[in-house]
This record gives sequence, C-alpha cells and structure tokens, in this order.
Amino acid sequence: MSDTTCQMSISLDGFIAGPDQSGDSPMGKRGMELHAWHIGDPRATDADEVANGWLMRPRGAHVMGRNTFGPIRGEWDADWTGWWGDEPPYHAPVFVLTHHRRDPIEMKGGTTFYFVTDGFDAAYAAALEAAGDKGVDITGGASTVRQALAAGVIDELTLDIAPVLLGSGERIFDGSETFGFEPVEALHSPLSTHVRYRRVG
Repeated sequence: MSDTTCQMSISLDGFIAGPDQSGDSPMGKRGMELHAWHIGDPRATDADEVANGWLMRPRGAHVMGRNTFGPIRGEWDADWTGWWGDEPPYHAPVFVLTHHRRDPIEMKGGTTFYFVTDGFDAAYAAALEAAGDKGVDITGGASTVRQALAAGVIDELTLDIAPVLLGSGERIFDGSETFGFEPVEALHSPLSTHVRYRRVG
C-alpha cells in the first residue's frame, strides 16, 4: 500500500485559510496569498515548480471536507459540482465528508465525487479501498486534516510556508499536542519555504 499524503499551504502564524470564507472568497480574506507560489506569480522559482510537482502527483483517491468542495451549507444545491469546472484536477475518486446525503457526481477526466455521511474513518477506509496501491491524499480543509492527523494516517506531510501573517482563520494544528514528523527535504523561494516531512517511525 502506498503512502497517505497531505500538502498544505500555510501562513507563518499557522493558518491555511483566512477568515470569512465565502463563495466569492473560498480561501477567506487574504487566503490566496498563501498560494502565490503555484498560481502564476512571476517570482516563482524552480523550487516552487518542484513543490508543485509534489502537489499534483497522481493519487489513487482523495479525502476532502465539505468546505473544500464548496461554499454551500445545509442541504445540497443540485447545481453545485465543485470549484474546478467540468474537469477537476484529481482524476481519481474523491470522498467528501458531509452531514447531508447526495448521489455521486461523475466528472470529466476520471474524477467522481462520493459524499460520505458517517465520518472521517469511513471516508478514509473507502479511499484506501479505491486507491489500491496508488495512495490516498488528504486534500483539506483544516478540519479534515486535523482528523487525519488525530487518526495517525498521514505518512508524508508537506507544508508550503508562505511569508505571510493572516492573524486569524483556519488552522490545522489546533488541538494537537505532538507533531510526530521529521523533515526530510526543504526547498525555498521568495514565495514559500517547502518542507516535506515523514512520520517518525
């Protein structure tokens, strides 16, 4: 079985999204500043390109939270199929954590979104089964990553640390008392320091 991975852009003060997330501002106020390294900023370097390769490497399945899939709360709007247009970048099954049932959505390019209502463990087990030996990625957001860290399922964690202070927003390490990873590779650019960690032991 291949590794379970997670890669998050994060601010110096530990936030992966800013406050006041909405349909018009899915990463919250100033949250997109964390992602300049991979969304076309001319200051991006070869280090950013390598880290983007880590981010976009093919995986066998993904687990994501409802907030990552879309801004809708409560019952589903049947017209909403995600932020990514007709062909999302995943090209694999994606298991979305939610409290509201919804039929799977099959998209172009091999992505199918499945909506899981019985918690992280069930979504992760389904992703493992779907992925086979191709590995699972924990795609976000903050709550989903916290659950994955608490469950101890992440083998490789990459943090893309932007030189940005957000002051508030969504954190992934709230409630964590230990880290449990050691750095194995670090790259840097003016836009981000990319640190790849492996689980200790």
